[in-house]
Amino acid sequence: MADLPSLPMLHIQICYAEPDLEILRELDVAEGTTLQQAIIQSGILREVSAIDLTACKVGIYGKLKTPDTLLREHDRIEIYRPLIADPKDSRRLRAGHKARKGD
Repeated sequence: MADLPSLPMLHIQICYAEPDLEILRELDVAEGTTLQQAIIQSGILREVSAIDLTACKVGIYGKLKTPDTLLREHDRIEIYRPLIADPKDSRRLRAGHKARKGD
């Protein structure tokens, strides 16, 4: 039986962080792998029960991407946690607090 040609492999990274946890995992995946497939292959979903891909946004190098995005060599997949506070509201509260301290 003849050997089937294997797909070229891509070297990627997957990262996820919580206040007390940082994960940066390197992984080799076949060319044509999607962002979601790579996350599943990494095993990170079994390790961190807080990651829910239906609720968490994902991206590559800080840019939001859809789970069906095809990966490229050296992509860094980032899994983002849901925000607990609106950043604009947080800034307004800090600005108001600083203004009151100055009085």
